[in-house]
Amino acid sequence: MRGIKIGTAFGIPIRLNWTFLLVLPLFAYLIGGEVDTIAEVMNEAAGLGIDTAAVAAGNTPWILGLSAAVGLFVGVLLHEFGHSLVAMRYGYEIESITLWLLGGLASFAEFPEDWKHEFWIAIAGPLVSVVVGVACYGVVLVAPGGADAVLFVFGYLALLNVVLAVFNMLPAFPMDGGRVLRALLARNQPHAQATQRAAAVGKVFAFLMGIIGLFSFQLLLIVLAFFVYIAASGEAQQTTLKAAFEDVTVADVMTRREDLHTVTEDTSVADLMNRMFEERHTGYPVLDGDALVGMVTLEDARSVREVERDAYRVDDVMATDLVAADPSADALTALQTMQEHGVGRLPVVDADGELVGLISRSDLMTAFNIIQTGGTPRVIGGRGSIEDEPGVF
Repeated sequence: MRGIKIGTAFGIPIRLNWTFLLVLPLFAYLIGGEVDTIAEVMNEAAGLGIDTAAVAAGNTPWILGLSAAVGLFVGVLLHEFGHSLVAMRYGYEIESITLWLLGGLASFAEFPEDWKHEFWIAIAGPLVSVVVGVACYGVVLVAPGGADAVLFVFGYLALLNVVLAVFNMLPAFPMDGGRVLRALLARNQPHAQATQRAAAVGKVFAFLMGIIGLFSFQLLLIVLAFFVYIAASGEAQQTTLKAAFEDVTVADVMTRREDLHTVTEDTSVADLMNRMFEERHTGYPVLDGDALVGMVTLEDARSVREVERDAYRVDDVMATDLVAADPSADALTALQTMQEHGVGRLPVVDADGELVGLISRSDLMTAFNIIQTGGTPRVIGGRGSIEDEPGVF
């Protein structure tokens, strides 16, 4: 998730997403507009003795609302640092912590698969929130009489941080409680299966949150439900892919050099379009002898007007700034590289810089479907292929 970097702590960049700049004043307005009601509730629940008339006078409600909103997001930031510092202790890299519409998000370079690691990383955030809530209540206990603003802000933050901890422990994967659930399930079953089951529970909770939000007119709850559902589905899919492609390399999946369709730099764009139509390919490696010099796609060819395609050559439109895959790299890494660079295929180049094949999303999806139905990736005679186990079909 992108955002504006505002600083670094413990070596972790802290960012603000643009949605945070919208939700912070919204929260300040909502809290400020209900200051007297909130103060009365806290007086009845905890006997804080806040003078409701004093906190509701003049511009005080808006100052208190902004202070409480900022304090809430400071608590959220500390919550994310709870996750992050425990993760770093186990050796995981944290790319950043971002504050956004729904609170905070710690971005991991790699999610833990060890159930003990995930359990303690997941539970650390809610534990920090409880500690922050207790600390805020400690400020309330030592505050001098008549310090109504201090009593209101820290009493409110004490309550909200405890509520945040409890809410996050709901087993709505990928929230903290859902990750704790997956960790516990992963004690005696494969990580991918534990993820699928935790994600299924998370989707049920997302549906319930959406229904509650719809009937109570809580837009934020509806947005959260949507986020939980999408995130649960996405992580379950990613985990399934990772499990399926375990120990599968690019060489196992790629289209080999001898089976590859290529073009040369001096091929006209018109001839390229004809080949694309005849061979049903939308991307070709461009070779100068045996050397890979570029990649050309249907989108590149379309950039030339039809009447001019005889006059233009492939080297006029091809991409030369290439991202290549190593034949020994993980197949899933190749897929992630395609997603990061927005491309549908990667040339596969060996240590000597020679083209040895091409891997595409369709290659990976075909391999995935075969593996899911019982097929096993093998290397045949030193060349990659995907074959079915005898007797599967």
